[in-house]
Amino acid sequence: MHQYKRSSELFDQAQQYIPGGVNSPVRAFKSVGGTPVFIKKAKGSILTDEDNNEYIDYISSWGPMILGHAHPSVIKAIKDKVEDSTSFGAPTGLEIEIAKLIVDMVPNIDKVRMVNSGTEACMSAIRVARGYTGRNKFIKFEGCYHGHSDSFLIKAGSGASTFGEPNSPGVTPGTANDTLTAKYNDIENVKQVVADNKGEISAIIIEAIAGNMGCVLPKKGFLEELRQICDEEGILLIFDEVMSGFRLAKGGAQEYFGVKADLVTFGKVIGGGMPVGAYAGPDEIMKVVSPVGPVYQAGTLSGNPIAMIAGYTLLTELNEKPEHFTELAAKCEYLHKGLDKVLTASGFDYKINRCGSMISIFFTDVDVVDFDTAATANNELFPKFFHEMLKRGVYLPPSSFESYFLSNSLTYEMLDKTIQAAKESLEAMK
Repeated sequence: MHQYKRSSELFDQAQQYIPGGVNSPVRAFKSVGGTPVFIKKAKGSILTDEDNNEYIDYISSWGPMILGHAHPSVIKAIKDKVEDSTSFGAPTGLEIEIAKLIVDMVPNIDKVRMVNSGTEACMSAIRVARGYTGRNKFIKFEGCYHGHSDSFLIKAGSGASTFGEPNSPGVTPGTANDTLTAKYNDIENVKQVVADNKGEISAIIIEAIAGNMGCVLPKKGFLEELRQICDEEGILLIFDEVMSGFRLAKGGAQEYFGVKADLVTFGKVIGGGMPVGAYAGPDEIMKVVSPVGPVYQAGTLSGNPIAMIAGYTLLTELNEKPEHFTELAAKCEYLHKGLDKVLTASGFDYKINRCGSMISIFFTDVDVVDFDTAATANNELFPKFFHEMLKRGVYLPPSSFESYFLSNSLTYEMLDKTIQAAKESLEAMK
């Protein structure tokens, strides 16, 4: 049985100096209860906490550790580069190399602008869309998360196509009025929102694979119909690929689904897990970005050499060895089949969603296709399952509304241990 003495002590200390004791809310274990586990180090797919307990990792730093933690080539590249300083606040040749690599890998983009997080990337993409179209409003989907910028912290109003309203204090009603919400996978709802705001919508932003209501896949034809609506109405389609970028395929969701986006946003994967993000698009749109155009966006640490060398090294590996993607998908399918078997035997209601190397378990008997159906999952069962798995050395996302992310450092032995842990956990929950 794992002991958490040191983690408990650290959490007590952290709450004295950090709001809630954490620097990102989900880490506080509020939705699962108990004391957060404080991680000391990680290698491959094994996390080690401050009490020296080890866990098989299914968070992968929320996506970017596609090849595992502390990947040797990435670590060596960082160590070598850091000798030259950590930041210049000036251009470097390395920024050109990684930008060219991203343009070569991802369809339909000509230019990339580096920023410092996925939040910043999505915030900037919306600003670019507004500047390019001359329109203020945009559509987001219930259950999709695009960072904590004011415009995105909006929930749906009472009607299907009403203006949004803030769901965080500090977000002004004026900001919320430009944010429209639609139901994921409901194309008729999208059409209604567009019709109700004819000629006023600059962009539709979507997680092509939703990862923040659990793993939720787009229905067949949904992305294609969004593309058609955008073409007909002069709206920009933005794919938020902070989670799916370079994980589903070399070219991300655009390549995987064969659907073109006008702008794409990326997160920490292009920094090998370091604080970084980017937005990208064709010349026609990106020419509105300062200093070429009037849409302003800047950042001292944007394109800093440490994040750039880490990202360049990781993306080069993925670009040169596309077999990583087929291996990851095969491992995720193996895990899916194993979990399916033990969950069926358990007698609990459940659904499993999977795409590429993203997967989620929902304790519900309803197919999960949007936020409403994801919310039908049993809120009492998931925390029990999470802690039973944690006891058995498996670290799942500490929220039922987060996708699991596999890395290719997972071995089939680890997957078997995970499936066995799930079997034992489900038996303990009865």
